[in-house]
Amino acid sequence: MTATSARGPYAKTAAIKRRIVEACAEAFGETGFHGATMKDIARRAGTSYTGLLHHFARKEDLLAAVLELRDERSTHYLRSASALDPSHNPVEALDGLLAVILENELQPGLMELHCVLSGEATSPGHPAHGYYADRYRMLRQFYARAFRALADRGELRSTADPEELAAMTVALVNGLQAQWLLDREGVRLESTIRAFLTSVVPALGELPQDIGSAAKAGTRS
Repeated sequence: MTATSARGPYAKTAAIKRRIVEACAEAFGETGFHGATMKDIARRAGTSYTGLLHHFARKEDLLAAVLELRDERSTHYLRSASALDPSHNPVEALDGLLAVILENELQPGLMELHCVLSGEATSPGHPAHGYYADRYRMLRQFYARAFRALADRGELRSTADPEELAAMTVALVNGLQAQWLLDREGVRLESTIRAFLTSVVPALGELPQDIGSAAKAGTRS
């Protein structure tokens, strides 16, 4: 079999798995991990229950795939920026993360999924507990490094230390996301977070608007 002819079946399998994972993300976003059933996920994906089990034998396997999908769509910038260390250019790092938040507004289904699963995952026995514990730790570390670098430069206006300010920022983002999902007309997600960050990092308000757009484009690469 040539490489060209082999591509067809592999592509079809990948497409089916992608459809299942996206259907699963929808189900988890509506009913949570424990409320969703494998049969319902198969129905949403337009495949048989046996076909679903062929690709994902356990619901935990589906959860891992859904979290990977969420990372693919919304945390690429965060992981890249963390690896590069936001202290190198802390103001642009914060602006880039705001672009990711704006990207999330364009995908409310994944935001709903995050709010439901992160709430469930506070239970130590939940299969996504470790994932969310690591995720929030990474977010706090990202913000703390940026805020610490800004404090060293005399560009941070806050009585809180960088670690406290990082935890406050993560709490603000999560809380506003939940409020926005409940009242999309009354809550301005990205602009409210930007207003808070600009109040403690005035230089953020001096950046040209295209920096955030560039970082946003990077999340899709």
